Amino acid sequence: MGTELKEITCHSYADLTEAILCSEQPLILRGLVKNWPLVLCGQTTGLHASEYLNRFYNKKPVYAMVAEAKEEGRFFYNDELTGFNFSRQAMQLDDLFMQLLADEKPSQALYVGSTSIDHILPGFRAENDIPQLADKPLVSMWIGNQSRIAAHYDVTDNVACVAVGKRRFTLFPPEQLDNLYVGPLDFTPAGQPASLVDFKQPDFARFPKFKTALEHALVADLAAGDAIFIPSMWWHHVEALSDFNILVNYWWRQVPIHMGAPADALQHALLSIKDLPVAQRDVWRQLFEHYVFSPQAQEHIPANAKGILNPIDENLARKLRTMLINSLNR
Repeated sequence: MGTELKEITCHSYADLTEAILCSEQPLILRGLVKNWPLVLCGQTTGLHASEYLNRFYNKKPVYAMVAEAKEEGRFFYNDELTGFNFSRQAMQLDDLFMQLLADEKPSQALYVGSTSIDHILPGFRAENDIPQLADKPLVSMWIGNQSRIAAHYDVTDNVACVAVGKRRFTLFPPEQLDNLYVGPLDFTPAGQPASLVDFKQPDFARFPKFKTALEHALVADLAAGDAIFIPSMWWHHVEALSDFNILVNYWWRQVPIHMGAPADALQHALLSIKDLPVAQRDVWRQLFEHYVFSPQAQEHIPANAKGILNPIDENLARKLRTMLINSLNR
């Protein structure tokens, strides 16, 4: 399934260049974090890695997704899409480690996802960090046994670092959206819209266009110490292949923090445009193309008269938010 990604062998952090962090294509960063103390501990035993993390643990609870063994590590919807095939439980991190390391044949799949490192492991990043990404506000840890996370996208750019265990990433470019059979926008297993296709057993009768998606799939198998750069909006299906896995990831956007969230615009378009008569909807499609996707089309307007068509700075962002709030509160 799919072809291998381009990879870069990282001899030091200096190999993580600005060009990589702005790439429009995913890249394997082989060995980027191989010298992290956590990675070195994990190469000894999972117990050694857990003992290292417990040094930083501040006893705040973590939230685990728990699925029965029959789900084969797939954290997903139930068959009717009315709920999920897992439960959520608050746990102590050290108790989670004991459970993960004690089960020779796990009766449950355990998955702690997207947990802020600074929130539960203060001090960890002083010893395990990437200098170019040290100022990124969203740095998270993912812990569990074998799992399969449905293909989804992130609005942010992403560097995901395998600290313990092995993982497989299967990626698809954004234009494969229609071939991935994405589920609901507002009812999701883990926050982002996700493909309904079971990658382990694809139902091609139900999802025939998924065959086309597979022709464009890129596959990355990563070991401890490796990382992957995933550009914004690229779909990625993630498998944790080992009995004990830890991943650290960095999320960021390549725009100032005053910029709005694109998902908000999508929701507003659903509210205001999606159910218009077809002819009116087509007009709005043209207006979006003209004003949002082709800003050069307004070059005939002097800059001092462009108003909200000018490049967005902090003041203009504040003005636009005020206009939106006023219109939504009518």
